[in-house]
Amino acid sequence: MEQNIIMTSDTDYLAKILTSHVYDVAIESPLELAPNLSARIGNQIYLKREDLQPVFSFKLRGAYNKMAGLSADALQAGVITASAGNHAQGVALAAQKLGCHATIVMPSPTPQIKVNAVKARGAEAILIGDTYDDAYAHAKQLAEQTGATYVHPYDDPAVIAGQGTIAMEILRQHSAPIDAIFIPVGGGGLIAGMAVYIKRLKPGIKVIGVEPEDADAMARSLSAKQRVLLSQVGIFADGVAVKQVGEETFRLASLYVDEIIRVDNDAICAAIKDVFEDTRSILEPSGALSIAGAKLWSAREQVQNATLIAIASGANMNFDRLRYIAERAELGERREAILAVTIPETPGSFKAFCTLLGTRNITEFNYRFANNQDAHVFVGLQVPNRQASTDLVAMLQANKLTTLDLTDNEMAKLHVRHLVGGHAPQVEHELLYRFEFPERPGALMQFLNALSQNWNISLFHYRNHGADYGRVLVGIQVPPNERDHFHTSLDNLAYPYWDETDNPAYQLFLS
Repeated sequence: MEQNIIMTSDTDYLAKILTSHVYDVAIESPLELAPNLSARIGNQIYLKREDLQPVFSFKLRGAYNKMAGLSADALQAGVITASAGNHAQGVALAAQKLGCHATIVMPSPTPQIKVNAVKARGAEAILIGDTYDDAYAHAKQLAEQTGATYVHPYDDPAVIAGQGTIAMEILRQHSAPIDAIFIPVGGGGLIAGMAVYIKRLKPGIKVIGVEPEDADAMARSLSAKQRVLLSQVGIFADGVAVKQVGEETFRLASLYVDEIIRVDNDAICAAIKDVFEDTRSILEPSGALSIAGAKLWSAREQVQNATLIAIASGANMNFDRLRYIAERAELGERREAILAVTIPETPGSFKAFCTLLGTRNITEFNYRFANNQDAHVFVGLQVPNRQASTDLVAMLQANKLTTLDLTDNEMAKLHVRHLVGGHAPQVEHELLYRFEFPERPGALMQFLNALSQNWNISLFHYRNHGADYGRVLVGIQVPPNERDHFHTSLDNLAYPYWDETDNPAYQLFLS
């Protein structure tokens, strides 16, 4: 992603932030105490409610600041951007306010709710390609052809300064000491703008970025001391699913960010639930990222009575995702344990196992006859914390029951819990792979056409999780002498995939 960046001095950034044109469209969002979450983690945690902005995200700040600084001729020529999310809505609102034409190029799998939101602001929406990179390439081409100004979502000093106004508001709203501020990181525009302001005025405040474990471009870049290009990124927190951070955002983060924390999807789901319980508002996954980071940091550092601020950065949630988030929230809070337990296939053993579980609340229970000696049980139980899970496993093992903790096993949580009982002894040479399919017509046929007709599909499981990509589990019978050809076919298909053949959950319940 090439961008001609005019480097801005850090002193100039202070002036740019203080004089940013954001309040024609943005509100000064409230800074609110989260009382229930604060009591639970033993620290005062405040939420900067950017989810309450007119487009339900902070992104309108940077977009409007950039566009308000354009000349009359540039506005007349219009603006263009590539985005499937909150930046698109920010640009559309800014264009509506400034009376200029906006073209938003979006990947074809973009949910209709986001397309409709852009059109409702009067912008033109163009759907093209399967990925953001496809949309970006087309948008840049259109900008060159039409003379429209490309509004970058993060790697532009005016955009960075617009996002930095959030830090200005926080320091004005909370004059008492602040220990740390947690900021979600995608391309880096938000953390760059906030960090340069905070560190120049209050250098003692820790500035901590938060990224998903599977979309950690900034963390890897800071570690390598140069921008790193990720080969693929996870799409659950789609608002921060960026393969490479910006040039200028990386420079500022290198100077002013204290640390980047990585969190998993379950922790993000738990944070969404935490915010809902305190505010009755539902954040999108990237919007709850900083809350998950604040919780992890608080537990890791074992601090008490600290003042922590987390940016609730957005609430453009697809309704269909709520099912998945509700399922995973308890796991993220470590309040549910997922176990695979082997019990004797003898009369009375099932009752004995249930007796060992005692009064614990069972959230899921799957059983299937395995053979004349053993039976495998897939069970979910509510627990107060992670240590209780560990103690439960130890107790079962002490009672001579082989127990495997699957709480952190992604395939078990996504697929196997819905497929227990699928042993097929007659299936030979089976390989098991997990895929991410684009949610668009023809994706399945494209996959099937890439495979040799000699390879039989012996297992196929799909479940819609409300994301732009579907998670699919596939068992395929491939003779050993054709494995190289098989792997070449998968690489040519270019769908993200993971080999799960050696996954212990598969070995116990499906192979």
